[in-house]
Amino acid sequence: MREDTRVLTLPNVLSFARLAGVPLFLWLVLGPRADGWAIIVLAVSGFTDWLDGQLARRLHQTSTLGKLLDPFADRLYILAVLFGLAARDVIPIPLAVALPARDVLLAILLLFLRSRGHGPLPVHFLGKAATFCLLYAFPLLFLGEGSGTWASVAQIVGWAFAVWGTGLYWWAGVLYAYQARQLLRGTRTAPPAREEGSAPHLR
Repeated sequence: MREDTRVLTLPNVLSFARLAGVPLFLWLVLGPRADGWAIIVLAVSGFTDWLDGQLARRLHQTSTLGKLLDPFADRLYILAVLFGLAARDVIPIPLAVALPARDVLLAILLLFLRSRGHGPLPVHFLGKAATFCLLYAFPLLFLGEGSGTWASVAQIVGWAFAVWGTGLYWWAGVLYAYQARQLLRGTRTAPPAREEGSAPHLR
Protein backbone atom coordinates (compact mmCIF):
# COMPACT_ATOMS: atom_id res chain seq x y z
CA MET A 1 0.00 0.00 0.00
CA ARG A 2 1.35 3.37 -1.01
CA GLU A 3 1.94 5.82 1.79
CA ASP A 4 2.17 9.58 1.24
CA THR A 5 2.14 12.86 3.09
CA ARG A 6 -1.30 14.06 2.03
CA VAL A 7 -3.41 15.75 4.68
CA LEU A 8 -6.88 16.10 3.14
CA THR A 9 -7.81 12.47 2.72
CA LEU A 10 -11.17 11.04 3.71
CA PRO A 11 -9.70 8.94 6.57
CA ASN A 12 -7.89 12.01 7.93
CA VAL A 13 -11.05 14.11 7.74
CA LEU A 14 -12.81 11.47 9.84
CA SER A 15 -9.95 11.54 12.34
CA PHE A 16 -10.19 15.35 12.60
CA ALA A 17 -13.95 14.99 13.16
CA ARG A 18 -13.25 12.53 15.98
CA LEU A 19 -10.92 15.07 17.59
CA ALA A 20 -13.59 17.76 17.31
CA GLY A 21 -15.91 15.52 19.30
CA VAL A 22 -13.68 15.62 22.38
CA PRO A 23 -14.68 19.11 23.63
CA LEU A 24 -18.31 18.32 22.76
CA PHE A 25 -18.14 15.20 24.90
CA LEU A 26 -16.65 17.09 27.85
CA TRP A 27 -19.31 19.80 27.61
CA LEU A 28 -22.09 17.21 27.57
CA VAL A 29 -20.66 15.43 30.62
CA LEU A 30 -19.71 18.44 32.74
CA GLY A 31 -22.29 20.99 31.57
CA PRO A 32 -25.84 19.72 31.13
CA ARG A 33 -24.76 16.19 32.21
CA ALA A 34 -26.45 14.76 29.15
CA ASP A 35 -24.93 11.32 29.57
CA GLY A 36 -27.06 9.78 26.82
CA TRP A 37 -25.73 12.22 24.22
CA ALA A 38 -22.20 11.82 25.59
CA ILE A 39 -22.43 8.06 25.07
CA ILE A 40 -23.64 8.65 21.52
CA VAL A 41 -20.56 10.82 20.89
CA LEU A 42 -18.37 7.96 22.17
CA ALA A 43 -20.21 5.46 19.97
CA VAL A 44 -19.79 7.64 16.89
CA SER A 45 -16.12 8.06 17.73
CA GLY A 46 -15.68 4.30 17.98
CA PHE A 47 -17.41 3.76 14.64
CA THR A 48 -15.33 6.38 12.84
CA ASP A 49 -12.21 4.87 14.40
CA TRP A 50 -13.04 1.62 12.62
CA LEU A 51 -14.25 3.35 9.45
CA ASP A 52 -11.19 5.53 8.83
CA GLY A 53 -8.94 2.47 8.92
CA GLN A 54 -11.18 0.61 6.49
CA LEU A 55 -11.29 3.56 4.10
CA ALA A 56 -7.54 4.10 4.28
CA ARG A 57 -6.96 0.53 3.18
CA ARG A 58 -9.69 0.31 0.53
CA LEU A 59 -9.05 3.75 -1.01
CA HIS A 60 -5.25 3.47 -0.76
CA GLN A 61 -5.14 6.67 1.29
CA THR A 62 -2.73 5.58 3.99
CA SER A 63 -0.72 8.58 5.19
CA THR A 64 1.90 9.43 7.76
CA LEU A 65 -0.50 11.92 9.35
CA GLY A 66 -3.21 9.28 9.58
CA LYS A 67 -0.93 6.95 11.51
CA LEU A 68 -0.37 9.73 14.05
CA LEU A 69 -3.94 11.02 14.25
CA ASP A 70 -5.65 7.70 14.91
CA PRO A 71 -3.86 6.67 18.15
CA PHE A 72 -3.70 10.33 19.24
CA ALA A 73 -7.50 10.60 18.99
CA ASP A 74 -7.90 7.37 20.98
CA ARG A 75 -5.68 8.64 23.78
CA LEU A 76 -7.39 12.01 23.82
CA TYR A 77 -10.80 10.37 24.22
CA ILE A 78 -9.49 8.19 27.03
CA LEU A 79 -8.12 11.26 28.82
CA ALA A 80 -11.37 13.19 28.29
CA VAL A 81 -13.50 10.34 29.61
CA LEU A 82 -11.23 9.81 32.60
CA PHE A 83 -11.43 13.51 33.43
CA GLY A 84 -15.21 13.51 33.08
CA LEU A 85 -15.68 10.38 35.18
CA ALA A 86 -13.33 11.63 37.90
CA ALA A 87 -14.96 15.08 37.96
CA ARG A 88 -18.34 13.40 38.42
CA ASP A 89 -16.93 11.12 41.18
CA VAL A 90 -17.79 8.02 39.14
CA ILE A 91 -14.24 6.65 39.35
CA PRO A 92 -11.54 7.26 41.98
CA ILE A 93 -8.71 9.69 41.25
CA PRO A 94 -5.99 6.95 41.36
CA LEU A 95 -7.63 5.13 38.44
CA ALA A 96 -7.93 8.37 36.50
CA VAL A 97 -4.18 8.94 37.03
CA ALA A 98 -3.00 5.36 36.41
CA LEU A 99 -3.89 5.24 32.71
CA PRO A 100 -2.33 8.53 31.52
CA ALA A 101 0.69 7.79 33.72
CA ARG A 102 1.48 4.81 31.49
CA ASP A 103 1.31 7.00 28.39
CA VAL A 104 3.63 9.55 29.98
CA LEU A 105 6.18 6.84 30.76
CA LEU A 106 5.97 5.48 27.21
CA ALA A 107 6.35 8.97 25.77
CA ILE A 108 9.57 9.41 27.78
CA LEU A 109 10.72 6.00 26.57
CA LEU A 110 10.02 6.95 22.95
CA LEU A 111 12.04 10.16 23.32
CA PHE A 112 14.92 8.10 24.71
CA LEU A 113 14.68 5.68 21.77
CA ARG A 114 14.68 8.55 19.28
CA SER A 115 17.78 9.99 20.92
CA ARG A 116 19.49 6.67 20.16
CA GLY A 117 18.37 6.72 16.54
CA HIS A 118 15.42 4.32 16.84
CA GLY A 119 11.87 4.83 15.61
CA PRO A 120 8.55 3.99 17.32
CA LEU A 121 8.06 0.52 18.76
CA PRO A 122 6.18 -2.09 16.71
CA VAL A 123 2.55 -2.68 17.55
CA HIS A 124 1.08 -5.73 19.24
CA PHE A 125 -2.43 -6.96 19.91
CA LEU A 126 -2.38 -6.51 23.68
CA GLY A 127 -2.47 -2.71 23.46
CA LYS A 128 -5.43 -2.87 21.10
CA ALA A 129 -7.26 -5.24 23.45
CA ALA A 130 -6.67 -2.87 26.39
CA THR A 131 -8.09 0.09 24.47
CA PHE A 132 -11.07 -2.04 23.41
CA CYS A 133 -11.86 -2.88 27.05
CA LEU A 134 -11.54 0.72 28.20
CA LEU A 135 -13.70 2.15 25.42
CA TYR A 136 -16.43 -0.32 26.39
CA ALA A 137 -15.99 0.37 30.11
CA PHE A 138 -16.47 4.12 29.98
CA PRO A 139 -19.97 4.28 28.42
CA LEU A 140 -21.12 1.49 30.75
CA LEU A 141 -19.87 3.40 33.78
CA PHE A 142 -21.84 6.44 32.65
CA LEU A 143 -24.94 4.27 32.21
CA GLY A 144 -24.33 2.89 35.69
CA GLU A 145 -24.95 6.35 37.11
CA GLY A 146 -28.65 5.90 36.45
CA SER A 147 -31.17 3.95 38.51
CA GLY A 148 -32.81 0.59 38.05
CA THR A 149 -31.70 -2.91 37.18
CA TRP A 150 -30.08 -2.00 33.87
CA ALA A 151 -27.97 0.68 35.54
CA SER A 152 -26.78 -1.82 38.15
CA VAL A 153 -25.85 -4.34 35.46
CA ALA A 154 -24.07 -1.64 33.43
CA GLN A 155 -22.08 -0.59 36.48
CA ILE A 156 -20.92 -4.16 37.22
CA VAL A 157 -19.97 -4.92 33.63
CA GLY A 158 -18.39 -1.49 33.23
CA TRP A 159 -16.14 -1.98 36.24
CA ALA A 160 -15.17 -5.44 34.97
CA PHE A 161 -14.08 -3.92 31.65
CA ALA A 162 -12.33 -1.06 33.48
CA VAL A 163 -10.29 -3.38 35.71
CA TRP A 164 -9.31 -5.68 32.86
CA GLY A 165 -8.59 -2.74 30.57
CA THR A 166 -6.36 -1.02 33.10
CA GLY A 167 -4.43 -4.24 33.76
CA LEU A 168 -3.97 -4.93 30.05
CA TYR A 169 -3.03 -1.29 29.41
CA TRP A 170 -0.17 -1.50 31.88
CA TRP A 171 0.80 -4.99 30.75
CA ALA A 172 1.09 -3.66 27.22
CA GLY A 173 3.26 -0.85 28.57
CA VAL A 174 5.57 -3.36 30.26
CA LEU A 175 5.88 -5.29 26.99
CA TYR A 176 6.72 -2.10 25.10
CA ALA A 177 9.39 -1.32 27.70
CA TYR A 178 10.82 -4.84 27.30
CA GLN A 179 10.89 -4.41 23.52
CA ALA A 180 12.70 -1.12 23.96
CA ARG A 181 15.25 -2.76 26.29
CA GLN A 182 15.95 -5.50 23.75
CA LEU A 183 16.22 -2.94 20.99
CA LEU A 184 18.68 -0.79 22.92
CA ARG A 185 20.76 -3.83 23.81
CA GLY A 186 20.94 -4.75 20.15
CA THR A 187 19.48 -8.23 20.68
CA ARG A 188 16.79 -7.71 18.09
CA THR A 189 15.65 -5.24 15.47
CA ALA A 190 12.15 -3.87 15.52
CA PRO A 191 9.87 -5.26 12.78
CA PRO A 192 8.35 -2.67 10.45
CA ALA A 193 5.33 -0.80 11.80
CA ARG A 194 1.94 -1.84 10.46
CA GLU A 195 0.06 0.35 8.04
CA GLU A 196 -2.96 2.38 9.01
CA GLY A 197 -6.07 0.31 8.62
CA SER A 198 -4.31 -2.98 9.28
CA ALA A 199 -4.76 -4.69 12.60
CA PRO A 200 -3.92 -3.46 15.10
CA HIS A 201 -2.72 0.12 15.79
CA LEU A 202 -0.25 0.96 18.53
CA ARG A 203 -2.23 1.78 21.62
